[in-house]
Amino acid sequence: MLTVIAKLPVKEGKMDEALAAFKELIANVASEEGTVLYSLNQDKANPNVLVVIEQYKDKAALEFHSATPYFKAFFAASGAFIGGKPEMSIMKEVQRV
Repeated sequence: MLTVIAKLPVKEGKMDEALAAFKELIANVASEEGTVLYSLNQDKANPNVLVVIEQYKDKAALEFHSATPYFKAFFAASGAFIGGKPEMSIMKEVQRV
């Protein structure tokens, strides 16, 4: 299992646009066989930061997700609302309850 945590700073006044883009993306991600979890969260301490928590069955599932036309379209459009360099972490699961 692979987990990805992405912290995305959103430009001032662009949160509604960001949330709408994610809503469309997540509707498509829901049909991906290898995606176990795709959770969009807003940082309580900094409401202009969105945090995406993603879990994939394996590296192939993550690569599939990243190569989909809808993810590529989301990524291309994200320049309109992402306000800085995203922080990305990719982790290998060690233990689960």
